[in-house]
Amino acid sequence: MTESLTHRAFLSSLLLAFALLLGAASVSTSSAQDTAGAPDPQAIHAMLDDFHQAAADADRERYLDHFMPDGVFMGTDDWERWPLREFRGYVAKRFEGGTGWTYHPGDRHIAFAGDGDTAWFDEIAVSPRWGRFRGTGVVQRTADGWKIAHYSLTALVPNERFQEVAAITRAAFAERDAAPAGK
Repeated sequence: MTESLTHRAFLSSLLLAFALLLGAASVSTSSAQDTAGAPDPQAIHAMLDDFHQAAADADRERYLDHFMPDGVFMGTDDWERWPLREFRGYVAKRFEGGTGWTYHPGDRHIAFAGDGDTAWFDEIAVSPRWGRFRGTGVVQRTADGWKIAHYSLTALVPNERFQEVAAITRAAFAERDAAPAGK
């Protein structure tokens, strides 16, 4: 009987130690989750809203700080694929006079990857000067918050006018392709 009690005491101690370890691991995990947090679409909305506001304010550093170091911005022309290191120069020159560009975002949708640290979004962005665009992108959670890994801006064309616009763009690309190099 003493052997049984000793065995039970040993098992109880072992279970208690396991429970304490499990509790410590749970506290450690929940602390990490508190830092990273559950997927929070509001944090992404706030970041993207500030991204657009920084552009409108021609605030170069604030605008570019929304990108991952290897982020990419895709413009509306076929040659506009801007890795961040190249985009920095364009943005600096464009914002130089204190004028940026204004897009009012709306109708935004956000979806999260299973890890909760990657999300993709699409939004309608309206420019008072140029009209409606669709912005799409991928964002990643970092220690400094959500950052843009990829942003693509696409000009929207109503389907009923697409044939006319397609004719204009085909002609423009044909002219560009036929132009002498360096022009």
